[in-house]
Amino acid sequence: MNISLKRLVTIGAPAALTTVAALMAPAIAHADVHVALPSQTDQQTLGDGTVVSVTRSNERANINPSLGGTPLHRNAWVSATYAVKTSKDAKNIKIRAGYIVGCQVNISGVTGSGNGAASGKPGPNIDSPPAISSATAGAGTSLSVGPGQAVAYYVNTVESADDFGNQKLSNKVGYKATNHAKLSYTDEQIGINGCAGYAQARSFADVYVNTPNAEQIVTFYGKPFSLG
Repeated sequence: MNISLKRLVTIGAPAALTTVAALMAPAIAHADVHVALPSQTDQQTLGDGTVVSVTRSNERANINPSLGGTPLHRNAWVSATYAVKTSKDAKNIKIRAGYIVGCQVNISGVTGSGNGAASGKPGPNIDSPPAISSATAGAGTSLSVGPGQAVAYYVNTVESADDFGNQKLSNKVGYKATNHAKLSYTDEQIGINGCAGYAQARSFADVYVNTPNAEQIVTFYGKPFSLG
């Protein structure tokens, strides 16, 4: 299974704000900025005693101005690896990786603790997105976001057939009957168009663990970084 897919997300601010900012903002330098982000490991104990450990490593971002050549246009090429281990075999493990992107908003507190700590959510909320102020969307979807808002998107899109043979799309990459899983992506593109102000991004991964006696999600957040 190819679990690393190129995806582009475009974020736009309202047209009026974009026009004014384009006239007032100074020219930006055409130089790439390379950001190396710290590795993190955290763990959570499920209701049946299963310990879930999540490690994010080799996270980096290469930030550069897009061909638009104005302060409203930015690109970031992001990469990371997630490794999940459970203390006992799980029926299945699923990983849904993505980024939260904010325009003129501080996204460091999106977890509530602001320190990248994992949080567990019980089975009934297993499809809940990160707690952010805007709607979420799958990879490749164009989004609009105003000042003070944040959006989340997902890196991977997996195609499969449902029980009736119809095509089904999911942002979750699954692994069956195992106690470990690994997901990597390299140079996924985040395209920002129309954010007339400070922009940040922050990685996250929702890890779904289904054991014979528990079903739970652990959400793991990375360190915020500036997109300019």
